[in-house]
Amino acid sequence: MASQLLFIGTTELLLIGGLALLLFGGKKLPEMMKGLGQGVQSFKKGMKEPLEEEKEEAESEQENVEEEKKDKPADNDKQ
Repeated sequence: MASQLLFIGTTELLLIGGLALLLFGGKKLPEMMKGLGQGVQSFKKGMKEPLEEEKEEAESEQENVEEEKKDKPADNDKQ
């Protein structure tokens, strides 16, 4: 999987990791990766929420339509 990620091979990944370790140090790097992971998690959650909201709206609209259908025959009987 890692070798297919943006066509980056193992050697390139090790080189990037080594440079990041040299630039940011051993103490700061895990904190940065944790922040990156939380950001990705937040992004995925944000992408999922609109879909759930649309689904809930569609379900409530369908329930309203069904209720209106049930109410219509009762209204016709009163006329």
